[in-house]
Amino acid sequence: MPLHSLTPLSGQALLGLWQLTEPPEALWPLLPQPLHYTARFPQGRHEDRARQWLAGRVLAHQLLRELTDAPATLHNDANGRPFFAELPAWGVSLSHSGEWVAAVVARDAAVGIDIELERPKALKLAPRFLSEAERADAGSDAAKHSVYWSAKETLYKLHSRRGLVFKEQLLLDPFRLREAGVLTGHLLLENSRSQHQIHYQRPAPDYVLTYCVE
Repeated sequence: MPLHSLTPLSGQALLGLWQLTEPPEALWPLLPQPLHYTARFPQGRHEDRARQWLAGRVLAHQLLRELTDAPATLHNDANGRPFFAELPAWGVSLSHSGEWVAAVVARDAAVGIDIELERPKALKLAPRFLSEAERADAGSDAAKHSVYWSAKETLYKLHSRRGLVFKEQLLLDPFRLREAGVLTGHLLLENSRSQHQIHYQRPAPDYVLTYCVE
């Protein structure tokens, strides 16, 4: 099953989910300008990672076509953030985990998205990415830890700056876990602070999705 859903976030922003079941050879024909992507294809990756890479770009182009007829090619900047070279004002963000690929595309907006498989591993990693207040709020709930982790990944992608310390510079207010909701995130830099609204939902059993459109 390829495209799972397209969700308008506004008149100029779309979120897409792709349930990945296809082999790489079925995804290549869905890409525009295949020579461009052949040159950038990450050789030597495990087949699952290659499928995720391809599906993310297929999904990004499908979202773009829903919003504009302008042709574009997807690149990555020095920090790894994807962008459409021909449409510099557009925001695009990609994520994948397991059998799911997620993307968000928006005109004139910064965006971030992350999808995660809920795993007990999030509890073990908590001291590395959660502040003491966040750890106290999450308690022993693996699902809540996964939402915290995913939301911080989304906030990180929104800013796209290497070297950020997740437990000190990307902070989230305490929240009550529901099937869907909005988190308040804070980005703390040397000379500035900003606040961001991060949406979360559970698109499939054992998965969490977070996204932000500025």
